[in-house]
Amino acid sequence: MKILVIGKEGRLEKYTKDRFLLDKYTIIHAPAGASDDQLLSLGRDAEFILVDAIGKVSANLINSMPNLKMIHSEGVAYNGIDINAAKEKEIYVCNCKGMNATAVAEQTILLMLGLLRDVVMGDRNVREGNQIDVKERYMATASLKELADCTVGLIGFGDIAQAVAKYLSVFGAKVVYYNRSRRSAALEQECGVTYSNLDGLLAYSDMVSLHLAVTPDTEKIVNRAFLNKMKKGSYLINTARGELIDAEALLDALRSGHIAGAGLDTLEGEPVQKDNVMLTAEKEVEDKIIYSPHIGGITASSFQRGYDMIWSDMEKVAAGEVPDHVVNGW
Repeated sequence: MKILVIGKEGRLEKYTKDRFLLDKYTIIHAPAGASDDQLLSLGRDAEFILVDAIGKVSANLINSMPNLKMIHSEGVAYNGIDINAAKEKEIYVCNCKGMNATAVAEQTILLMLGLLRDVVMGDRNVREGNQIDVKERYMATASLKELADCTVGLIGFGDIAQAVAKYLSVFGAKVVYYNRSRRSAALEQECGVTYSNLDGLLAYSDMVSLHLAVTPDTEKIVNRAFLNKMKKGSYLINTARGELIDAEALLDALRSGHIAGAGLDTLEGEPVQKDNVMLTAEKEVEDKIIYSPHIGGITASSFQRGYDMIWSDMEKVAAGEVPDHVVNGW
């Protein structure tokens, strides 16, 4: 059986524990961004497509591959795959749900603590020889907080947000969440969270953390109205997708001081260039932001979990069984 891999060459081989599987399947590699014609010339007869989480699989490609049985995202995201076209042909679309929950949750906590302890400015001032001046200023203003002092609002409550909530409970933070549908009482108790409507969460949270997929309903959800509803002096964390935030609105909220700071693992417009609007702000605004290069979910353990899921799903489909991680069931 044949696998058409669309994306970075070598990851499937690197993270496959059972080397026998690599010999069992014919693996064809195609670069991300390849045209449908290029993909079909390489793998028209493939039974499986494995695609980068931000890659695209069009209806035309799906309809032109007569043997196709399953399309699998290498990650959690699958919005570049035409799931309706696949469903019409009874082709499974799968993702690696939960593969990166622990990793992204850790990155979320890192950014929260980094903002509360002013890590970027602290590091800079020690390097510049201003250690004692900065320490005395913090002591005089009593401006440093602990997570236990905070109410943290989680928007979206999937695998990652649930992991974040469990970590936060260890720190003693109060955690509220908003989700399109309320979760079960048992899950709320397990994660130590309280449900809130969105306006209430924004009004009372010292930190707001985004855990949403990008959809027409959520794109630019963090706009001026959203930010104005946030508690004055609160922080925004985004380890989900940059497209959730209106960058100009966030910069203005940071300029005014209504938002005290932001921890951002992702920005709109990847790969991020130096002329990205978020990176051209004045120094006073820059100093209120901690960036990380969208690395929340890419630990070695996360990849290992993901490729274990991928191979398990492929083997089940090859055996005529239903895979475990279907997102377009019929």
